[in-house]
Amino acid sequence: MEPLNPVEIESQLRKLTTRISKGIGVYAKAYGAFLEADRNFDAAYAREYLAADGPVKDREMTAKAETMSEREARDIQELAYKHADKLLKALELELRTLQSIGASVRAAYQVAGRGE
Repeated sequence: MEPLNPVEIESQLRKLTTRISKGIGVYAKAYGAFLEADRNFDAAYAREYLAADGPVKDREMTAKAETMSEREARDIQELAYKHADKLLKALELELRTLQSIGASVRAAYQVAGRGE
C-alpha cells in the first residue's frame, strides 16, 4: 500500500461521507419495511388466534402455524434491517479510521524536511 497524501485522504473522506449519507436512507427504508412486516405479522397472528377454537395452547399453535408466511416475511425484513445497520456502523468506523490516518499524514507533512 502506497503512502497517502492529504488530497487523496480528502477525496476518500468525501466519498465515504457520501456513502454514509446514502446508507442512512437505506437503513431508514429497511427499518420501515421491518416495522411494517412486524405489524403485518402481529395482525395476522391476532386474527388467527381469535378465529381458532379450543384451549389457549391449541389456539396459540394454530395461530403460529397459520402465520408462518407472515413470520418469514418479518424475519427477512429484520435481517435486511440489521444488515443495513451493521453496514452503516462499519462505514462510520471506516470514516473514523480514515480521519485518524489523515491526522497522521498532516502531522508528517508538517514536520517534513525539518530535521535535515
